[in-house]
Amino acid sequence: MTRPESALPTDPSRRAPAPYQPVWSLSDEALLAGYGAGDPGASAAFVRRFQSRVFGLAMTLVGDPSTAEEVAQEAFVRAFRHASAFDPRRARVSTWLLAITRNLAIDALRVRRSEPMDPDAILRLPLVGDEASPEESALLSADTRRLADALRRLPPEQKRAVVLAALYGRTAREISEMDGVPLGTVKTRVRTAMMTLRKVLVDEHPGPRHGGSGDDV
Repeated sequence: MTRPESALPTDPSRRAPAPYQPVWSLSDEALLAGYGAGDPGASAAFVRRFQSRVFGLAMTLVGDPSTAEEVAQEAFVRAFRHASAFDPRRARVSTWLLAITRNLAIDALRVRRSEPMDPDAILRLPLVGDEASPEESALLSADTRRLADALRRLPPEQKRAVVLAALYGRTAREISEMDGVPLGTVKTRVRTAMMTLRKVLVDEHPGPRHGGSGDDV
């Protein structure tokens, strides 16, 4: 992977910290602050600390090295621009950065909808890699995990239709032409899949239940 730091903005008038090595001992929050301030040493250390996880998550989601590298580059640029908005009370630096990466990867998939991956391959993609770090796993809320599990339990034809419609933004007519099935069949598959997913999520995460005797207070 090409070093993202080579494309990152820095202020050439700033003096690089000396010595360089102690920068590595700084906390994630301190590195992010220095990165956002344009400190060359902190910027290089920040990118090197997180680049493998950022690229790995992007690669897992988009499935293409070139696109994954573009996503990773943009994730670091976004982090640079918005470093001052980071709130350590809400998330770790790694979780925040990986959330940026995940959103950019999803955007990249949608932009590529004119030449999508094989939909069958999409269905096999995990939400994070098998070697996901705790930070990557933390990106997935309980609701997201339930949704993913419910999606995997759908019949293949329904799962394929809803993934193409929801992830790639394909219309029912486009899916019909791709799969060689009637338009009405595609609409039924998507509608049935969405109803099933909604029911599964509601049943597995019910709200407060009240007895019917009227004795509850």
